Amino acid sequence: MSVLTEHPTTRFAAPADATAAAPPERRGLARDRVRLLVATPDGTTHARFRDLPRHLEPGDLVVVNNSAPVRGQVDGTLHGDPVVLHAATRLDDGTWVVELRTAPDAARAILDARPGDRVQTGAVGVELLAAYPHEGSSPTGTGNRLWRALPSGDLRRHLDRQGRAIAYGYLDRRYPLSAYQSVFASVPGSAEMASAGRPFTHALLTRLIARGIGVAPLTLHTGVSSQEAGEGPAPEWFDVPAATARLVASTRAAGGRVVAVGTTVTRALESAVDGEGRIGPARGWTERVVTPTDPPRVVDGLVTGWHDPQASHLLLVESVAGPALTQAAYDAAVAGSYLWHEFGDSALLLP
Repeated sequence: MSVLTEHPTTRFAAPADATAAAPPERRGLARDRVRLLVATPDGTTHARFRDLPRHLEPGDLVVVNNSAPVRGQVDGTLHGDPVVLHAATRLDDGTWVVELRTAPDAARAILDARPGDRVQTGAVGVELLAAYPHEGSSPTGTGNRLWRALPSGDLRRHLDRQGRAIAYGYLDRRYPLSAYQSVFASVPGSAEMASAGRPFTHALLTRLIARGIGVAPLTLHTGVSSQEAGEGPAPEWFDVPAATARLVASTRAAGGRVVAVGTTVTRALESAVDGEGRIGPARGWTERVVTPTDPPRVVDGLVTGWHDPQASHLLLVESVAGPALTQAAYDAAVAGSYLWHEFGDSALLLP
């Protein structure tokens, strides 16, 4: 993770009531009935997510993330004061990447913690060792948002027993972990839901395949999504299997489009591309940051949710769709009162 020197050019002001405060099912909608804004060089179209197959072509390939979110949020205390601990990622050496946020709803990051501070959560103590991935990672220049930390006990077991899905203050209540699982979720490991895939249903997948549109999986275990403006994504673990890499290569060779479902899929696919632009099987930790100056080489289109102004994800969106199409899509979404965040509405960007 690093402080980004590039910044999105897309400018918009999302309406104050644009946040989806509950899953669509809670709002009386089926998963695939959330709105879908389709943006192409010919203009924008308002649809429903279940209409996705008719906006793609036979021979296209849809690539999805099969990572399943796990319980990563738990209450604790720091210097006797209540805090919320977000356990983002377990590193290979047994330490964890964690974030501290204000209690009770994790609305804001706590930036004044110091090395040696200890968060107590149940019988497990979590000692902050050092800023992650390095001191000064916060683009504000004050404090540190992410920490490498050492638990005194089995933090994963404690989270599985006492934790809950990571959530933030804009939701109207806490929702069970099942609300954060997509139909693809089969490999546990994400701190947060890869939300672009949530609106898919088994019926929708059947219709895609019946139309001659391929579907292929990969895995990218997400960290926490609460980046500050100007803060790049942290390293994340990914796995692009050989079968998916072959399908991506053959789709492109045949003239079809590779449509990534989410920024996580885009990051994973582009992490599996070599210096000659060829994709192959790959796995491990990726620090790839897809931006307009380092654009994607195998991703042609994107299914995504709506991101906050200046979010680093917007740079990835602009790198796939181009700044003009991205701006047009966000202008249409704001004017059309689309809903933001993980339970919100969707976009299909086909430059």
